[in-house]
Amino acid sequence: MEAILELNFQPNFSESLRRLLLRHCQKFREKIDSADGQSPRSKLIEKLRQDIRQYADSPSLESLKLMVALHVMVDLVAQGWTLSVRDEAISLAYSNGLVSNELKERIRQSHLIERDAQLRQPSVVEFVRGMERRRLTPKGWHSIYSLMRDGQELAKTLRSIANIADENDRVSRLAGVISPYLQFVEIGEVCEHTGIPLKDIWRYFRYTWVNAHKTVPGRSMMILVRDAAAPNHPVMGIAALGSAVVQQTVRDSWIGWNGQAAIEQFIAKPTRKTINRLRAQLDGFIDDVYWKDLREDGLLDRRQLKKPTEDVIKRLRDETTAGMARHHQFPQKSLHKSAKSSSGQWEEKARSNLFRSKRCRVLATLLEVRRVFQQHFTEEINQAAIKAAFQTGPVRKSVGQLVRLMKAQRVGINMMDITVCGALQPYSALIGGKLVCLLLGSPEVVKHYAKRYGTQPSVIASCVKGAPVFKKPELLLLCTTSLYRTGSSQYNRIKVPAELIGGGPGDALEFQNLGYSEGFGSFHFSRETVELMNVLLARSKDGKRVNSIFGEGVNPLMRKIRDGLNLIGLESEKLLHHGHQRIVYGVPLAKNFRAVLLAIDKRPQYLIPQALGVEGTRKLAEFWCRRWLAMRIVQPEILGRVAQHNLTYPIQHGAQVPLETDDEFPLLTWTANAGG
Repeated sequence: MEAILELNFQPNFSESLRRLLLRHCQKFREKIDSADGQSPRSKLIEKLRQDIRQYADSPSLESLKLMVALHVMVDLVAQGWTLSVRDEAISLAYSNGLVSNELKERIRQSHLIERDAQLRQPSVVEFVRGMERRRLTPKGWHSIYSLMRDGQELAKTLRSIANIADENDRVSRLAGVISPYLQFVEIGEVCEHTGIPLKDIWRYFRYTWVNAHKTVPGRSMMILVRDAAAPNHPVMGIAALGSAVVQQTVRDSWIGWNGQAAIEQFIAKPTRKTINRLRAQLDGFIDDVYWKDLREDGLLDRRQLKKPTEDVIKRLRDETTAGMARHHQFPQKSLHKSAKSSSGQWEEKARSNLFRSKRCRVLATLLEVRRVFQQHFTEEINQAAIKAAFQTGPVRKSVGQLVRLMKAQRVGINMMDITVCGALQPYSALIGGKLVCLLLGSPEVVKHYAKRYGTQPSVIASCVKGAPVFKKPELLLLCTTSLYRTGSSQYNRIKVPAELIGGGPGDALEFQNLGYSEGFGSFHFSRETVELMNVLLARSKDGKRVNSIFGEGVNPLMRKIRDGLNLIGLESEKLLHHGHQRIVYGVPLAKNFRAVLLAIDKRPQYLIPQALGVEGTRKLAEFWCRRWLAMRIVQPEILGRVAQHNLTYPIQHGAQVPLETDDEFPLLTWTANAGG
């Protein structure tokens, strides 16, 4: 066995608790050895978790620690780690000695374990069954089945078109059989054909995905792809965009945001114009920081703001640490989670311990940059001296700090991650996933993003400034990752010449392969494990407080998991490296996206003219039809797969949520008791 990761599983437990952990691990090993190879792995994992839940009724602190450790172990086993118990030593190993298809299947099964556990939650079961039950709506009697297309009917129609020899005629006929369009999901809006809430429609179909459905903080857009050519306009696929992750090494290097590359972007042209551009960015950042209370408390004054000293920078850094310590002691949750957005409320939030600390940290950085610029870039400096200054350590460091602040500002405004993207059956068999990918590049998506967030103040920026801050939401770049390291057939070879969609010659809308992620994250920890960690942290006086307050820091989920692992003495950094590398894709929507993200250009030059709107969506759908659909339907085996999805009783359809009806495992209600 070739192990890429190896771990000695030794939590920092008392001797009695360690013995109990050892006995459980020996029992787990016996169950794994005796497992029926024909049974789904999810059944084995659920049996192991049931053994742990015996401690769930009013657990003591020691029981909570044991439960967390055991759940972490089961999570790793579910991911394909091998558990060994020898000479009272517990170890886990992960092997990459698999061919790509076997590795892909192992990852798929690990995702299904958590997805299936979610589908056993009472609230999810009730929701799914309610959606599948016919009910009277303002549009008549309907259920979610009203929004699925019958594969037998579709296959029959496509067979008649597949026999048309002329490609142009075939494509023209297909437009009357499948007619895609975008529908954006908004709270409170219902389907005009069935009366079912759009949010419920999207949620139902999301449960058919391989991985579990999770909500994420920040900005989000849910999208339905509908088919206007069939009754009730059935759903062809779904997509979702979410706030871009702040740290993504491969992506940042490609954009030019990683330290050295970003600096080179500016020092390549060491002119006074470059200096003025950097100064303008610096001045803008400083103007956006509320500092009235800092002046009142004697931390700095206007003169020191204009000409900073080492002393004032040190005072701000000291207050950064002190402010965060006060925040951890008094988190002021009600203030930070308030829905109010008046100017007075923004100022109150700015004065909170959390944002006072954040403001002091940002100001210390900005004033240090201003101090360096004042030392190296005087008014009388000549071209040769400018070039020499850009080669010095302090100037290069200062430019790097400015670029990081630009990134922090733009990553939440000009970029989004594709978090969900795919087709439903029977369209999936027709490569409908590529259609959904293409439509995310439509001008409709850019316009809807601008409409949704153009009137909403930026929460973090407003709390830092103490007043509402509105940033122009111009969507320039989409990013995503494959589910498997072997790549994604859905994202591969997606490239549309912009000329065909009204753009310029030589440009293309394309999913670009940027390289592999680092295999670091939290997806391999189950919901059950994370909830137990929350309880443990709340019950332990040694647990570091993570309040899930927006603005408190990057990824509170990761911080909670890290703190929970550290609390029981497990190596969090090793355990957070799950080892599943994924391909990172970038989808530029503007040809000068890098220059805009680096504040070199002000206005984006979109690949597809934004004036096209809905017409841009239609042209993208037409490209998909000609490039993929028209060739797909001439294959009889493909139409046979389409026909398998029927809506006649008993319904057999791939767009159905696969609820398990297994009396062996009870519905997951234990977490209500775990809080004690």
